[in-house]
Amino acid sequence: MKKSLLLFVYGLLTLAFLLFLWQYGIRNSGEDGLGEPSDGLVGDVEEQYVMVTFQSNIDYWRPVMKGFEDAAAKLNVAVDFRGATQYDPIEQITVLEQVIARKPAGIAVTAIDPEKLNEAIGKAAKAGIPLVLFDSGAEGSGAQSFVGTDNYRAGAVAARELASRLSGQGTVAVITQPNQLNHRQRTEGFQDTIAKEFSGLRIVEVADGKGTIDASRQAAEDIVARHPELDGFFATQANGGVGIGQAMKKLKLPSRKIVIGFDTDKGTLDMVKDGTIDATLAQGTWNMGYWSLLGLFHLRHGIVQPSSEEKGGVHPLPPFIDTGITIVTRDNVELFYAR
Repeated sequence: MKKSLLLFVYGLLTLAFLLFLWQYGIRNSGEDGLGEPSDGLVGDVEEQYVMVTFQSNIDYWRPVMKGFEDAAAKLNVAVDFRGATQYDPIEQITVLEQVIARKPAGIAVTAIDPEKLNEAIGKAAKAGIPLVLFDSGAEGSGAQSFVGTDNYRAGAVAARELASRLSGQGTVAVITQPNQLNHRQRTEGFQDTIAKEFSGLRIVEVADGKGTIDASRQAAEDIVARHPELDGFFATQANGGVGIGQAMKKLKLPSRKIVIGFDTDKGTLDMVKDGTIDATLAQGTWNMGYWSLLGLFHLRHGIVQPSSEEKGGVHPLPPFIDTGITIVTRDNVELFYAR
């Protein structure tokens, strides 16, 4: 009887010891049975990932940076932000090359020009630094992924929104930035959709707003002077929409011209709210930052399917991650103000 009792007690103690080892030894060591971190993806606080922009002081980048920072907090890594202060490809190339020289864990870049940054991006690849593009791409650069809006589709959505408000009839103009790939794609989507779906609409001009409010305002005023019968505008970025809005106010035409803008900076949202801009397209900017960092982290840690010619050149990351768009009008504009 005593022997049986002792065996039972020893059994309980052994079980308790094994449970203790599981709880405080194996589980809390951060490894599961497969050798993976039990708490999910966790990096090293010494790892630093850098985001490189242009016109670095504009409000547009704030939610993108917030997404980048939020992903870094989840992964326990560090981030930094660098950018050209002006709309200048040479300045952005200089900034990017300085960042590459620091050998960070990864770089996320928005390309001011679809070709001029390719050589610098290639230097990152040669240095073994993971690099993804976001917001504005560079198709021939060799970057490992692009995270951003399907810009051609966004242009098509803008065309349908403008056409709907004009009942499919009238003349319209576009103010864009022709040297930047994402703006070219938006313009092409807009033009193609008007041509294919709305025979009663005609695009009379496509003008360069140079990425600034002042140049876009002047372009809009000049277009209206040449085409006083004009019925509507599409701007492919925020400063363009605000510039058009200012021109409409100056010419006392805000209720007579339909304006479709792009992005959700405060100036654009205020004009949607007061009716100067009829609608604007909101991009998934936070998603751009968040998924850019996740992609870089996966590349850095090799948590990807290896690229292989035997597998048909499988891409290590999705070549394109669409972060989506939303139409913003007076009905839902309050939801898009920064909180």
